[in-house]
Amino acid sequence: MTLPSTPDPSAKTPGDFFGRENSYGNGKLWVGGLAPKGVIEADASFIQPDGWIHQKFGWWRASAGDLKITGRRLDGPAAPARSEVPEGYGDTGFQATGVYFPVAGCWEITGRVGPDSLTFVTSVIKTAR
Repeated sequence: MTLPSTPDPSAKTPGDFFGRENSYGNGKLWVGGLAPKGVIEADASFIQPDGWIHQKFGWWRASAGDLKITGRRLDGPAAPARSEVPEGYGDTGFQATGVYFPVAGCWEITGRVGPDSLTFVTSVIKTAR
């Protein structure tokens, strides 16, 4: 699982926007909303009527362009994750998003803006039916 980045504590980073305790980044892209210990515990409020599991993530883009998010399950077969990237956030800076997981499992999520990318791994478990 990908755990939050802990860069030089005296350096100001986009991760400060989300809180360093739940963000991860590489200088070009940062993602906030990472679950503690890399595990998303999806209770009933996360589960959509179609059974897919929804999680919100905030992204910070240093590079200009549209954010594209893809996801694939690492520990078994599954349809790819879906993403929702609403318009209206400009070309750089903060971008709200949602990722929809078709099933619980271990997932690799990649965000891309032009040639820049950031990948993290998270585990998704359902805690309610």
